[in-house]
Amino acid sequence: MSGQLAVALVVVGVLVVVATVVLIRTRRVVTTPTERAVHFALQTASQAARSLRSGLSAGSARDALPHLRALTRAEALALYDSAGVLLANEPADDTTPATLWDAALTTASADAAATAESAQRRVLVNDPCGPESPVRTLIAQPLVADDTSVGVLVVATTHRPGPGMLGAVGEVARYVSSQIELADLEASRARLDRAEVLALRAQISPHFIYNALNTIASFVRTDPDRARELILDFADFTRYSFRAAGEYTVLADELRNIDRYLTLERARFGPALNVRLQVAPEVLNVVVPFLALQPLVENAVRHGLAGKGGGTITVIARDEGTDCVITVEDDGVGMDPELLRSGDIDALTPGDNGTGSESDGAHVGLTNVDHRLRAAFGNDYGLVVDTGVDAGTRVGMRVPKFRAGIRA
Repeated sequence: MSGQLAVALVVVGVLVVVATVVLIRTRRVVTTPTERAVHFALQTASQAARSLRSGLSAGSARDALPHLRALTRAEALALYDSAGVLLANEPADDTTPATLWDAALTTASADAAATAESAQRRVLVNDPCGPESPVRTLIAQPLVADDTSVGVLVVATTHRPGPGMLGAVGEVARYVSSQIELADLEASRARLDRAEVLALRAQISPHFIYNALNTIASFVRTDPDRARELILDFADFTRYSFRAAGEYTVLADELRNIDRYLTLERARFGPALNVRLQVAPEVLNVVVPFLALQPLVENAVRHGLAGKGGGTITVIARDEGTDCVITVEDDGVGMDPELLRSGDIDALTPGDNGTGSESDGAHVGLTNVDHRLRAAFGNDYGLVVDTGVDAGTRVGMRVPKFRAGIRA
């Protein structure tokens, strides 16, 4: 029995040794010098990109330069804006006692940056501070984003740079330029989103405002309590529609505002306007673009029902897995599908369906909503319109229940 136990212990020992050897060899294969270098470069570039995400400024330059210095393996770096103003240098004057950034190097760096900016080419300056300085070469590389100069990257080395060093500096400069360009595009997209919301607010029909106030006035003498309630609904509607909040809100707030709008329209149309709501409670907190539903409902009232003096509007919000599907449907006059195939959702004006229901040229910004949905969530999330002449209209949108970076 003891002999069998000894054999078993020997076998276990051999297996442990073999497993250890395999593990060590496997770890060596996974962490080769090349793989470590690639991982370091990617991680450092990612950290620099995070710093430059807000564009090129003194703060972003100060945060990005340590990572850019690690990528170039240079002794010192500096970033200048397109006007030649020094944004930051690395190592910073206040962090390194033996910094290379003395007055002479700072002046020489500014001169090299100005030359590179004006000539829009790489500038090399050998012994910029004289032979007694440890700095052997300055490399000034312009930063160009979207064919526009945005600044200059200056690299100081204590040795003569070879082709590899010059190539690395050029690639780092191109990488910085691309990150600045992406930041500019993001800022432009944000400005466009804000402009589209402002445009949509401007498209809130003046006829609705006039009709709402006229309807309220008609109740002042006959039903003062009803007039007071309608005034409060109108005030809440306009306060929400012209609020100074962000570009997104939750579906519950949009539906609440739609209820105010339809309350005012029901006061105008009376029992001729019927409204049906079917909303799944689990989608009330889904984030949607601000004023995404208002144009759909207003389009249904003005283009669908006003011409025939009334009808039914159905608003449905249902849960479909990872998405929320919202539809606004009316049983009104509908429209010619060819108008939609033309590519312009807003092609329908009140005279196009033969109803002459409101003033010529007035239309509701469905294209605006379609663009904002696609910009926020992708091309799979635009508006879908199903309609026909005298067949009513159904406008639907699909919104993801969660999308990273988008919040109310």
